Amino acid sequence: MACQPRMLVQPVVLRRRFATTVQNTVTLSSERKPHFDKILIANRGEIACRVIRTAKKLGIKTVAVYSEVDANSLHVLEADEAYCIGPAPSSESYLCMDKIIDVCHRSGAQAVHPGYGFLSENAKFAERLAEEGIVFIGPPSSAIVSMGSKSESKNIMSAAGVPCVPGYHGANQDADLLFAEAEKIGYPVLIKAIHGGGGKGMRVVSSPSQFKDALASAQRESLKSFGDADVLVEKYIERPRHVEVQVFADTLGNTVSLWERDCSVQRRNQKIIEEAPAPGLSPDLRADLSAKAVAAAEAVDYVGAGTVEFIFDNDTEKFYFMEMNTRLQVEHPVTEMITGLDLVEWQLEVAAGNPLPLSQSQIPLVGHAFEARIYAENPRNNFLPDSGPLLYLNTPKPTHVFAPPILSLPHSDSYSEDSMKRSPDTSTYVSPSMRLEQGFTQGAQIGVFYDPMIAKLVVHGRDRTSALRVLRRALEEYKVVGVSTNVEFLRLLAGNDAFINGEVETGFIKKHYEDLFPPVESPSAELLTHAALFIALREHPLQSASLSTPWTTLASRRFGGDVYERTIAIQPDDASAKPTLVSLKSISPGNFDITVHSTTVKTFTGVSARLVSPTTLSTTLNGTSTDTTIVSQRPPPSLPAARTTNTMERLHVFSASGIKTTLAIPPPAYLLSLGKDVLTASKGALRAPMPSLVVEVKVSVGDRIEKGQPVVVLESMKTETVLRAEVSGVVNAVGCVKGEMVEEGRELVDIKDDVEE
Repeated sequence: MACQPRMLVQPVVLRRRFATTVQNTVTLSSERKPHFDKILIANRGEIACRVIRTAKKLGIKTVAVYSEVDANSLHVLEADEAYCIGPAPSSESYLCMDKIIDVCHRSGAQAVHPGYGFLSENAKFAERLAEEGIVFIGPPSSAIVSMGSKSESKNIMSAAGVPCVPGYHGANQDADLLFAEAEKIGYPVLIKAIHGGGGKGMRVVSSPSQFKDALASAQRESLKSFGDADVLVEKYIERPRHVEVQVFADTLGNTVSLWERDCSVQRRNQKIIEEAPAPGLSPDLRADLSAKAVAAAEAVDYVGAGTVEFIFDNDTEKFYFMEMNTRLQVEHPVTEMITGLDLVEWQLEVAAGNPLPLSQSQIPLVGHAFEARIYAENPRNNFLPDSGPLLYLNTPKPTHVFAPPILSLPHSDSYSEDSMKRSPDTSTYVSPSMRLEQGFTQGAQIGVFYDPMIAKLVVHGRDRTSALRVLRRALEEYKVVGVSTNVEFLRLLAGNDAFINGEVETGFIKKHYEDLFPPVESPSAELLTHAALFIALREHPLQSASLSTPWTTLASRRFGGDVYERTIAIQPDDASAKPTLVSLKSISPGNFDITVHSTTVKTFTGVSARLVSPTTLSTTLNGTSTDTTIVSQRPPPSLPAARTTNTMERLHVFSASGIKTTLAIPPPAYLLSLGKDVLTASKGALRAPMPSLVVEVKVSVGDRIEKGQPVVVLESMKTETVLRAEVSGVVNAVGCVKGEMVEEGRELVDIKDDVEE
């Protein structure tokens, strides 16, 4: 797709120097430098939208870049200009430096905001921009290089007096030497890729007998993921918390701490919910953490927004440097909420060459904030990512776009660690607030090429209890259909007693697994009644008295008498489940007698019901009036009717408390018969189980294959799926090619069964 420039500005070359010395007091200058006229955002999704919002607030024009599959994405629509930079794979679009730099020149963008991920921590990209006279809104490349290596960064931190986990960070990667170092450290130990991230190349080893195998496995994964097999070996903290400090530095020598965040609750070594400030920290401990984080930034002459991550030992209350992220973090909004600041605006101020807006003593610490990441994933299937269209999206209404402003504290010329010795201000009244950071709207496609995060719910309250209450309510109101999400899991997490009490640690999910994943209950008779009423009223709607004509009053039921009766089969979203029959009888317009033929037959009489919208059912059942959200999801038209639930209509029923129950409506017998004929005729056909990218096609037409042989390799959300032949025979047709995107239900390969011959 061609680029869509709305307005072009001639490029202005601005060259800036990074700080070489760092002080601890803000340098005030009466000569404030102007913001850039136009910036390019080298990212996508919610972070691109987030940067665009601040830029618009400041009157800065924005340039978006996008891949072909992102042509209609929200960040493209919100930017002033948008340019296509290639196909969907990141390596051909968002990671392509030459294309992004070319767009900078074509659009006249003076600076690049990298967001997070992609090129945000790529030192070569920062250097290339500088060579082209374009400002990188981030730290100097030297800081990125120093902090990009886990071993080098730990050596720098040790020299700067920042505590590090005991371990071996050397260049000698001999297996016997690493084994000997592990013996010195003492088990359990953690093997970790030097250039790793996201849990890749990481193994916990509990005994000497496990070490060599774990080392080889970590090195293989590290080499595959990062192109480097080098690892470090550290003492493994058994009850750790993940506590990180937001730091900010300018080009004039000022560095401050914007307090800490707790990101301990994780799945697959990735954050899922974050909060600020970290619960349970004393003012002295907070000051020590902040001082060490500032020292870490100073040690590499840091500039801009950065996050210094620490492992906090719950048993000893000691903390150790883990790594520094040289960019804006996903979870930066919780820091904004407790300080009343706009960190993207701070980034733009610093990149323009201005001093930090506040000194350390002026930075507020008010109330408590949480961020919950909404992901397209299935928590009950090891949090595996999902993909597909957002068929229905109904979110809580945000109270704010940016963090509500908080009055800064008086400025003090003197700097000391006492200015960091703070407790959160919970005495000042804070009106509960909520932000929604999202990059997708209803109808958008959650694809297989990028991170599956849909949005971030960010809340703020007077204290932790108040903020949690706001978070739980917001999660109850967040409704998604089309992809699996973690909303229900987050709701249970936010209501978990241990989490409410602040008893957080990185092993929280494993420790409280039974509470967070309770057994799935069978649908109640009341819920089945709501589903049956939805179907009946959808297909036989109540007629408005104001539209009383023979064409509306003489419905099809007149041929069967004046009483509308129907029996509907409904089953849980499980192919092995037995359907439950629900009988309805209309006793007057909008009033029904209903019998649910489950294990225990239950009858409801005089039930009042009406559809107030295509997705809202209003009922009075057992004397209780409720509005229930019910969303229908039809199966892909390419799938023949069968007894598997993905070939059935699904009803997603949301209770008033936000609990989502998915039901399936079995197809009638005649459709099953027709579907059986189709499936019998093509029982060797392999279909895409989900929207996927074809990674490899292992067969060609005419090939002879055996049952169980790999045929097609698919990738969805960075997870590979191998489709194997279900019969032995000869390949009759191949309906896909390598690199192609295929929709759910698409026939990929047809195999002629030997039995057919």
